[in-house]
Amino acid sequence: MADQNLQEKDESASSTAMDVVEEELVAGAKVRHRGVYLLPNLLTTGSLFSGFYAIVAAMNGHFESSAIAIFVSMILDGLDGRVARLTNTQSKFGAEYDSLADMVAFGVAPGLVAFNLNLQELGNLGWIGAFIYVAGAALRLARFNTQIGSVDKRYFVGLPSPSAAAVVAGFVWAFHDFEQTKFLSLVTMVVVAGAGVLMVSNVLYYSFKELDLKRRVPFAAILVMVLVFAVIALEPAVVLLAGFMVYVVSGPVNAIRRKLKKQEAKVKV
Repeated sequence: MADQNLQEKDESASSTAMDVVEEELVAGAKVRHRGVYLLPNLLTTGSLFSGFYAIVAAMNGHFESSAIAIFVSMILDGLDGRVARLTNTQSKFGAEYDSLADMVAFGVAPGLVAFNLNLQELGNLGWIGAFIYVAGAALRLARFNTQIGSVDKRYFVGLPSPSAAAVVAGFVWAFHDFEQTKFLSLVTMVVVAGAGVLMVSNVLYYSFKELDLKRRVPFAAILVMVLVFAVIALEPAVVLLAGFMVYVVSGPVNAIRRKLKKQEAKVKV
């Protein structure tokens, strides 16, 4: 009997060790939850898969496919958090898994895709530029995770990693058919390293979290959305690159405007 009880305890301990167990406070008492939520983590896995596929595609010279895969990762990354909130399936495991998937999809993948495109032609300078981007993404994600709940929700501190990845992916998509000259390699270097630096900067970027997607809007708004999709469909690489470049530039431009306003206010005083 004792041996049977000991065996049951060992099996229970083994099962617990193999599973994910989370604790949370409910009405002042600790409640343990075993297992993970399937739907949001399935979307996160899809984002991770797309990021990994982007790397494999770039290694085989399929740069258009790799760029599209990074944009697919962006869509899935945007969905997993929203789905988790809508279905009340947020968890610590999901948050950690999402962060690791983002590192692959928006950190490692864009850096390696750009390196395979033409940065390797620059020798040591090329892989250093790619590493600046990857390191910037890692530091950006780590800082974001530690600042949750302590910064203004209207803004991101530093360029968000999905937007940085979109700029790199859009650039690769738009210029992969061009002759990969040394000049183009240097331009790629500036784009990739610049995105990496902006991710760890203190430049504020609008987060769009204040947009209320649940409220009613004029009928014309739907027509505008149709027009936007039509324009993107005409030349997706160019339109997406231009759109995200505008967002990237908006941060430094607004920072300069705020600084000039402060200087004018001091002069008036």
